[in-house]
Amino acid sequence: MALCLLWALLAAPASAQHAHARARAALAMGAAGSAEGRLWVTGLDDRGRLFVRSTADLGRRWSPDVLPDIGADLVAADGESRPKLAVGPEGRLALAYNRPLARPYTGEVRLIESTDGGRSWSPPITVHQDRQPIAHRFESIAFDPQGNLHVWWIDKRDQVAAGQPGASVYRAVRQRGADRFGPDQRVASDSCECCRIALLPEGENGMAALWRHVFPGSERDHAFLRTRADGEDALPATPVRASQDRWQLQACPHHGPGLAPARGGGYHAVWFGERDGLQSAWLGRLDARGAPVGMPVALPDPAAEHADVAAIGERVAVVWRSFDGRRTHLRAWISTDDGQGFTLREIADTPLPNDHPRLARLGERWVVVWRTAREIRIETLLQP
Repeated sequence: MALCLLWALLAAPASAQHAHARARAALAMGAAGSAEGRLWVTGLDDRGRLFVRSTADLGRRWSPDVLPDIGADLVAADGESRPKLAVGPEGRLALAYNRPLARPYTGEVRLIESTDGGRSWSPPITVHQDRQPIAHRFESIAFDPQGNLHVWWIDKRDQVAAGQPGASVYRAVRQRGADRFGPDQRVASDSCECCRIALLPEGENGMAALWRHVFPGSERDHAFLRTRADGEDALPATPVRASQDRWQLQACPHHGPGLAPARGGGYHAVWFGERDGLQSAWLGRLDARGAPVGMPVALPDPAAEHADVAAIGERVAVVWRSFDGRRTHLRAWISTDDGQGFTLREIADTPLPNDHPRLARLGERWVVVWRTAREIRIETLLQP
């Protein structure tokens, strides 16, 4: 895990070094929206307490902060290790966070829930059955269309048990109406150690996932897999190589991918990598199996980092932040023809510490949510 920090500080471009330094401001937050158009956000306040607040009018008015009682838990809010929210059926909210343990780079995936729109929260539970004081980190959560709750995370138990390099991807699912999660399930071995996992609900009870994988030769490309809540994997049953950058790196880049449905089937994907000597954030197309289609394109910003992607029909939005040496810029690339053409949009900029941009769906619109040391900014990117 120390290689993650070494690469982030020494081998990354200046913009990534700047972003890593600014992540220490604990501004990392999660965001999720409802079909009715309400947005919830979570993060740490200026006293280091976990908060939840919501808005029904794009941030013009916010609800009072709710401070869930999580006892003595510490909460990771650094870069891609951040609290996350998911909105389920009947107004159910799930909030996952990582509780750091005593040893460096170790943690537990913790979960709290609300059934009254975020006004009150259940006591925290640990999602995974494995309770070794090792790394269970970089969790992602999502409800599938049937209301089953999926939690995926990066796990080190196989490295500890068998000396496996890197880490593994694990998941646990709680069926709708159940009071506990099912068993820990290993999804894949040889994953990267410090990058977020992209989850995309689909079908009746399915989940598509994209994560940075360690392929032979320490090539840090991306793997794709579709699963179902009942535990029977949708085809294919083994991960598919979703990117072909062949970036050879003996460390973790701290840049996870994003995933969105494409109009004609398959997916839009964004990721950070090095391809033919060019280190960049990339946008690519995947087929229904998760395999790459055609050549990816570099985002139109050499300093782009921590990109995310969303889509509704033929409308696609890619967002990222970019540091020019003085200010951080929030930028978007918008398409109205399923990714055939894009328009660059400058949304905001700040000289202050800031978080990575987050995308959230509010009914039939997609918004970008950007937290700076001064405000939480919300901008509509896609709408009917």
